[in-house]
Order: sequence, then C-alpha cells, then structure tokens
Amino acid sequence: MSRKTPRYFLVIALLCAVGIMMPATTLWAQVTTAGITGEVKDSQGAVVPGVTVTAVHEPSETTYTAVTQSDGRYLIPGMRVGGPYRVTAELQGFRTETQSNIQLSLGVTQDINFALALASVQETVEVVGVSNPVFSSTRTGAATAVTRDELATLPTVSGRINDITRLTPQYSGNGTFSGQDNRMNNITIDGSYFNNSFGLGGQPGDRTGVAPVSLEAVEQVQVNVAPYDVRQGNFVGAGVNMVTRSGTNQLVGSFYSRYRNQSFVGTEAAGQPYNPGTFTTKNNGGYLGGPIIKNKLFAFGNFEKQLEVKPLSSFIANAGGQAVAGNTTRVLASDLDTLAALLKSKFNYDPGPYTPVDKKTPGKPFIVKLDYNLNKTTRTRSTSGTTSSRPAPTCCSPVPRLPVTGVAPTARTGLASRARTTRSSRTSSQASASGVRSSAARCRTTS
Repeated sequence: MSRKTPRYFLVIALLCAVGIMMPATTLWAQVTTAGITGEVKDSQGAVVPGVTVTAVHEPSETTYTAVTQSDGRYLIPGMRVGGPYRVTAELQGFRTETQSNIQLSLGVTQDINFALALASVQETVEVVGVSNPVFSSTRTGAATAVTRDELATLPTVSGRINDITRLTPQYSGNGTFSGQDNRMNNITIDGSYFNNSFGLGGQPGDRTGVAPVSLEAVEQVQVNVAPYDVRQGNFVGAGVNMVTRSGTNQLVGSFYSRYRNQSFVGTEAAGQPYNPGTFTTKNNGGYLGGPIIKNKLFAFGNFEKQLEVKPLSSFIANAGGQAVAGNTTRVLASDLDTLAALLKSKFNYDPGPYTPVDKKTPGKPFIVKLDYNLNKTTRTRSTSGTTSSRPAPTCCSPVPRLPVTGVAPTARTGLASRARTTRSSRTSSQASASGVRSSAARCRTTS
C-alpha cells in the first residue's frame, strides 16, 4: 500500500494542475439554457420544505424535478429554452398546484412561486399564466432576448444576426455595441465560439459573406452588454448568445425561397444618381424537426443553398469629358486600356476586364441537432454543422512563368486571382445531469 499511495497523490496533483492551467475562456460564455427558481409557502405564509417541484416541457415531455430546501426555495437549472412549460408543486397533505403556459428565456432563471393550501382530500389547483422574466430575483443585468416567434416575424434583408441584434438599445450600427468595435463582441452558438480569431470580421461570416447558421435554425438570441454573471465574459462590446432549435414530439417542417435583385433598391443617394449595378440574391432552404422516439429522442435539421451575384465594384471608368459624379470616376478608360495592353505585350499577362466584373458568393450552411432524454435527470445533446463557401474567380488570367535572371524558373509575378474554399465545421456536445452541463467544443478548419 505504501508503494501505491504516491501514485494517487501524483494523479490528484496532475488533475489540479490541469484545472489551474485551463484557459478561463473555456468556462465563459456557456449560456445555452434557462432555469426556474422560487419559493413555496403555505396559506399562512410559512415556508414549506420537502415539496417536489416538477417542470415539464410540453412539446417534448422533457421532465425536470427539484425539492424545496429548509428555507422553502428550489432551483432547476439547465432547462430547454422556450416552452410552454407546466410546473407542478406537490406534497402529501397539501393540495397540488400547477402553473402552465410558462415560457423560458435564454440565460434567465425565472421566478415561479407557489402557495399551497391544506387539503383533507386530494385536490389539484391549476393556474394558467405567463411568468414575467423581466422581474426576476436572479437577473444578472439588462439583456435583450429574441424568441423564436419574434425571429419568424421580424423582417431581415441580409439574413444575418446583425438584423436581430440591432433591437438592443445599446446597438451602435454595423454590429457594434456601446461604441465598441464589433470585433470586441463575443458571439456563441450552442456554447461554441464563433468569433474571428484573426480580428478581420465582427460577426460570423463577415469574411466569406456566408452566415454559418441560418436564422431559421435559431431558437433564441440573447444580447448582454454589462452582465454581472460569472458565466459570461470575454467581451468588451456585447455577448451575443444563440441556441439552435431542437426537435419535439410534433413533426414540423418548412421550405422557403427568397429572391432579391437591383429592382428592390433605390437609385438616388443625397440627391445624386446611384447605379447599384445588376445583382441577384437567391436563398432556397428548408428545415425539418420531429421525434425519432417519442418523449425520448428528437432531431432537427436545416439546409440552405445561397447564391449572391453582384458587381465587384459599381464604379465605372470615365470615357473622357464625363462629369465625376455618382458612379463615374476620374480614372480614364483610355489609361486602363493602355495599362492592360502593356501587361499583355510586355509580361504576357491579361488582367481581365475592369468593368463590369461580377462577384459570385455561394453558400451552403447545414446543421443537424439531436436531443436525447436518457432519464428524468440526464439528458444529452449533440449539434453538428457545416458551412461551405467556394467563390469562383471572376477576373484575371493565370499568371505565366517568366524567365527572370537570378530567379528560379517556377517564380511567378503579378497579381493572380485564385478560388478560395472556406469550410467551417462545428461539433458541440452538451450533456446535463441534475442541472450540470458540459461545455461545448467546436472545431473550425479553414483551407
């Protein structure tokens, strides 16, 4: 025994060291659920311990339970956002009381209080109402919450998260909050980071022009500017938390198509004529959700096929003698033609046309989510998504190899355009057991 004892101490010390060195960011921004709390009293106003409080998510029959403590209070964390919920408080010798039509907001623990009356026979009292998340004893600062119903009815042109977060009073425009740079925000989806590690874009998809997750697949959005919650941090501007939709016992699905072109925009700005060019935006997609095993296993999936074709630049060269106004620049078309002829004759390089040049941005965001209720205290959730964007080259011919003295024959010169492929894959797994949820992990690959 004396020889084995040091090994146990070594293992414990190693685990402690790993916990200390773990980056703090892995503990932050894991706000993907909601919760309820409250106090149970009798008809005389005295607290009642030992009361069993059961909350049932009616669309999926997912059940959460808790028991009031000696002070009559209870807490149920790690609950699915949305609803409606049916919450019941029961104890032998008291009438059972039920509150229904309860809606839960992301990151908010709502107050649900009960007043139980003595009963000589078994009775049940049902109260139908909606809990108000604004007046909650556990609120951790001002926050803006956008529910699924609001997401389905709010207008959006770009289909990006900025069209939703602008509902926040502290929104300053272009994805900024309280005057901070949009790169100072912390954006998460199902607990996974969707920030730009290189600091080149403020919101997901800024560099590729394709959002990683469709708004049709988002259940709720929460925006925090100055929370005093230890679970949230790693931002100076705002923390934007999103959770994706989950399947329920009801089979739901939809197919949709969106189209937009230059006829939907204006042709005048500040009294000056403006030519938006010829462009088209197409977005076709659909989603499907429902039960695989009723009350146990649920699935939800969403897929979109996007294509945007727009001018690389709406400015045009001056033919000579034209006024510099609107889209007409002072750059002469004859100068550009002379430069192109020089590149072709001297370097055998064709720079391509300078007007008009179209830029094509296709995108295919895809997400699948599984929810499994193992039992009343243990649930597991898995989310997997992929976003692909493969812009096609729009100008410039391949760069030739030039026999330059002192340079290897394979050397290249000039400005070449190449097709870029950006793929991001995300896998997050979250499990809750008695209110404890594991952190989500995400893997992003860029080539």
